[in-house]
Amino acid sequence: MSADVGAHDREYDIVLYGASGFVGKLTAQYLAVAGSGARIALAGRSTDRLLAVRESLPEAAQDWPLIVADASQPSTINALAARTRVVVTTVGPYLRYGLPLVAACAAAGTDYADLTGETLFVRKAIDLYHKQAVDTGARIVHACGFDSIPSDLSVFALFRQAERDGAGQLGDTNFVVRTFAGGASGGTIASMVELAREASTDPEGRQLINDPYTLSPDRVAEPELGAQPDARWRRGRDIAPELNGYWVGAFPMAIPNTRIVRRTNALLEYAYGKRFEYAEQMSLGRSVGAPLIAAMATVGNVATMELGSRYINRVPRAALERVLPKPGTGPSEQSRERGHYTVETYTKTSDGTRYLARMSQQGDPGYKATSVLLGESGLALALDRDKLSDLRGILTPAAAMGDALLARFPAAGVALDVSRLN
Repeated sequence: MSADVGAHDREYDIVLYGASGFVGKLTAQYLAVAGSGARIALAGRSTDRLLAVRESLPEAAQDWPLIVADASQPSTINALAARTRVVVTTVGPYLRYGLPLVAACAAAGTDYADLTGETLFVRKAIDLYHKQAVDTGARIVHACGFDSIPSDLSVFALFRQAERDGAGQLGDTNFVVRTFAGGASGGTIASMVELAREASTDPEGRQLINDPYTLSPDRVAEPELGAQPDARWRRGRDIAPELNGYWVGAFPMAIPNTRIVRRTNALLEYAYGKRFEYAEQMSLGRSVGAPLIAAMATVGNVATMELGSRYINRVPRAALERVLPKPGTGPSEQSRERGHYTVETYTKTSDGTRYLARMSQQGDPGYKATSVLLGESGLALALDRDKLSDLRGILTPAAAMGDALLARFPAAGVALDVSRLN
């Protein structure tokens, strides 16, 4: 089946599934402003809650249709997928709730975007539905929020600039979180707990998480580049002279992000290069205490991942749910507006040229910024089909819609600039 068979005959361009959740509401609000011209519907388990969301939106969205669908009732999910070009979903944890919708979209040839940072969920989707999605022409695109668009699109932008300059392939590439103001959402925490629980009951899952090429389409074809640790403590100058005096430590979301970026390289037939090495870390400043703070952050991250992936299954789920933020909850509007992030990605190409990609957004990364990134992903899949790649199956943001997103970012308030450093 070709990619767009029947696509123009679908009722909707985008169905937002999980619209009554916290990030779902924010995404609906963004689409109501940015999605002019798109046919959009809201979906979830409760008509009353969907009505309440729609009533809170601008006038342009007051006629958006409502669709009742529930992952525990596959027939409703299948019907939803068959009615739209694109499904955008905020319903997690994805390991618990996500696979039925992936299955429905793969079967219907419907494009799909989510917010997952759950590496094992993406791996399961690849194993179960990649081939079917290729056959039906579906683009199943995971990690379309703060996890992992800043990582994936920053590297893609570096690749495009090096390609234009004829500067060779990407080599040692480092993503550094320079500023970050915001909190982890209840949904993000629930996803991390679910991932740790899955790993703690499955030794093979733990090994998969620790493999730098967890999401590779062909593990045997991947280069052996030695240790590529996810938790790094080092001087900034070891990454780039511009970071002299700074210390960096582990970035908690490095595991899912780095796997997505490496999958992009493989899906693009190693366009970044077979010697492409990628790592993520966060800057802890340049104060006298920065080395200790960076070391403590790195040790804490390693301990949390190691202990969680081995022993969290011994803690009753109900006990964790009582003490952790609940999915569907989040900070006040003032806190969301006050948040922001800036990330810098440094690379050195095969001919010795150095580049820096700097990406920033205003708004809490896990909430407002994520809703913008997810909304733009849905709009790109629905409306910019001439700018999308020819790839189908279980994809990454850059592999599916890298050029489309780069074109959309400026109008969406997402700054991403690449500069040559030498």
